Amino acid sequence: MRTDEQGRYRLPVEDDDTIFVIKPSGWQVPLNRDWLPQFYYVHKPQGSPPSRFPGVAPTGPLPESIDFPLTPQEEPDEFRLILFGDTQPRNQQEVDWMAHDVIEDLIGTDASFGVTLGDIVFDDLSVMEPHNRTVALLGIPWYNVIGNHDINQDARDRRFVNETFERVYGPSWYSFDYGPTHFLVVDNIDWVYDSAAGQGEYRGGLGEEQLAFIETDLKQIPPDQMVVLMMHIPLTETHDRHRLYRLIEQRPFCISISGHTHYHEHVWITRDDGWQGPRPHHHIINVTVCGSWWSGAPDERGIPHTTMADGAPNGYTLLSFSGTEYRLDFRAAGRSADYQMEIDAPDAVRQAELSDVTVSANVFNGSKKSTVELRIDEGPWRKMVRTRRVDPKYQRVYDREAALLAEREAWRPLAAPKPSSHLWQIGLPGDLSAGTHLLHVRWTDRHGRKVTGRRVLRVVP
Repeated sequence: MRTDEQGRYRLPVEDDDTIFVIKPSGWQVPLNRDWLPQFYYVHKPQGSPPSRFPGVAPTGPLPESIDFPLTPQEEPDEFRLILFGDTQPRNQQEVDWMAHDVIEDLIGTDASFGVTLGDIVFDDLSVMEPHNRTVALLGIPWYNVIGNHDINQDARDRRFVNETFERVYGPSWYSFDYGPTHFLVVDNIDWVYDSAAGQGEYRGGLGEEQLAFIETDLKQIPPDQMVVLMMHIPLTETHDRHRLYRLIEQRPFCISISGHTHYHEHVWITRDDGWQGPRPHHHIINVTVCGSWWSGAPDERGIPHTTMADGAPNGYTLLSFSGTEYRLDFRAAGRSADYQMEIDAPDAVRQAELSDVTVSANVFNGSKKSTVELRIDEGPWRKMVRTRRVDPKYQRVYDREAALLAEREAWRPLAAPKPSSHLWQIGLPGDLSAGTHLLHVRWTDRHGRKVTGRRVLRVVP
């Protein structure tokens, strides 16, 4: 509901409700010591039900008024934010890996705020506090989405799976404005409890109550305003997604972002999935900070290389806005901003075998709207073909590490290879001369920006 001109409001409140303010553009809510926005009041007079990880302590009687202080702040039309897919530390050691792999490089960021897209931790909800203290070193407001590993798995009802999350982060669905953009945080972790089996399991789902909130929220947002939905499970894996499609598909400026799968992909949702809008919907499955769950051989820092199953490195993204225009940039953990692809070709190949060699380029942030080309030395650019198959370089790494682990379990095994949505391939010409050659791969993204990678190849007589 909207407040009156003096900011007053009146709402019915039950004994298990969370009241929150939708932050308007140009204003900031208070932040706690961990830079977590304090835009809500949890009302649980008796507190949360008992669970392995504590929920909300008893809040007592409802106050006479619940007030949300707001302070003015400048919010330009052009800004950017940081997106973390699944950080997912199991323990303090993995929080430390996150700190050294990602957080240290981001100190001093000019991003306006950040968001973790669920699976903030890995089932042990006591790790939330040390995780928050580490992310807080960035010194920017940090919002959080609930993931399937952030819930109280001993709960018997969806109403109670979020108790610890609520204590630490507040409501699991909410919205806020920043500059000209409206952000809608979605909880699509639907908990289904089987009383006969005595256990629960999650699925992607929204539920009636949340869909009603989203519908009411979007009615307050002009049709020409950019709307960004942020969730954990990809939208296409949410069972009641078509109800949500009906609420957003006529908006000309709307995108959605998730994590969960531990690979990076741009998806355009079309009529094939029941979308009825005039143009496809852009859904981004974000790269994960933890990569393949902090797995793989450790590097010289002692941190697992944790390459994702699609062959892309672990990392994060930067989402930039200019009015209703947006741009997503990929950042590999511990690498320079220029590291945007991995080119796979042999070190050396015999002239007689040139026609049998395929060059692969894994362009981490590539999509079906990208163009990828290969040039050898100063020759012409040749268009590479986008495929959907396992990255051959990642397959070799996976096989090599699996063989080593069969002898001695020295680290957590990598995730099994999965087909990549951002892999391009091309065969070598059969008439290359003997000698050392330089392969250039040029990626043109959907905004027309060009990035080039290189690899040296020797042709042996």
